[in-house]
Amino acid sequence: MIRFVLNVLWVIFGGGLLLFLGYALAALICLVLVVTIPFAIASWRLAIYSLWPFGRTVRAKNGGGGAVTGVANILWVVLAGWWLALTHITAGITLCVSLIGIPFGIAHFKLVPAAFWPLGREVVDLD
Repeated sequence: MIRFVLNVLWVIFGGGLLLFLGYALAALICLVLVVTIPFAIASWRLAIYSLWPFGRTVRAKNGGGGAVTGVANILWVVLAGWWLALTHITAGITLCVSLIGIPFGIAHFKLVPAAFWPLGREVVDLD
């Protein structure tokens, strides 16, 4: 029940809806360009995770994805990952300044690894 309440508050006050819309727009743009479909899938995964982060976590997929996934992740880091991670870190620090914002700041910190290196990862429930 507490996860549900935190997720609803996250969507309203923590920026969850804006994050979802931003990542979903990036996924749509990446879908238009056929070559970037793996990035579209990663962006959509981030959109869903950023909309409802409490009660979920990101972990590496079994097998890790191989060399192609590693090269694609490096390309992601150069083009988008570093500034996405920096944005989540900045938002997390800003939210942790107030006592009420600490859970939302922690949620932003949980999004950092997924935003920085998204390919070869999956979002799983904590249950």
